[in-house]
Amino acid sequence: MKKLLEKIDYNNIPHHVAIIMDGNGRWAEKRGKNRTFGHEKSIQSVRDTINGCKELGIPYITLYVFSSENWNRPKKEIDNLMHLFQTNLKIHLKEIHEKNVKIITIGKIEKFSKVIQEELFFFMKKTKYNTSGTLILALNYGAREEIIRATKNITKKVCNGLFSEKDIDSSFFQNHLYTKDLPDVDLIIRTSGEQRISNFLLWQSAYAELYFTNILWPDFRKKDFFEAIISYQKRKRRFGNVE
Repeated sequence: MKKLLEKIDYNNIPHHVAIIMDGNGRWAEKRGKNRTFGHEKSIQSVRDTINGCKELGIPYITLYVFSSENWNRPKKEIDNLMHLFQTNLKIHLKEIHEKNVKIITIGKIEKFSKVIQEELFFFMKKTKYNTSGTLILALNYGAREEIIRATKNITKKVCNGLFSEKDIDSSFFQNHLYTKDLPDVDLIIRTSGEQRISNFLLWQSAYAELYFTNILWPDFRKKDFFEAIISYQKRKRRFGNVE
């Protein structure tokens, strides 16, 4: 771990890292277990990642916890996931609060149970003034839905005469997204070997660096996170410009 830290350039730390936490089900199936077992065992990966962010001074991290497409999974798996959320959410969010990390959510959380919603709202309010970093939980989130939602809201305002077509630019549009108060993503990490971004932060990651690893999410540890950061720092980000 010490050798990895020595390779990190602290003058080139990403401001916002987003993670597609993939591979829980496959990790469990490899061990002859129910897919939910993989979700249960993934919490250490979350801990390590949050601790890694704090250690490097990364202020924003977004975790793709539950996508809008995840509702298409088998009912039994969804029921088990919801039970897992409901029984463990308070414990995990309390732990994150104790690390002085602010918690916010993006996505349509109203589809979750009242108990889950109340727990999320409680900790968002409780951690509002925490200063060690911001953890963004993408829950029932889909980037296409987010963009359509923003488009509808803008259209309604224009039709009501609050704004004109001339007012609409990139900044104006961004201010109608779930992430309006957040910086764009610098680095997207996806575990499990899959190489796609699966409807995740499409607008916000327009110039993000992508890092794919074959490690299944429950096996992802702080050293793996640091390796992703080192890979990021070897990239030359041009944002459409020439060298």
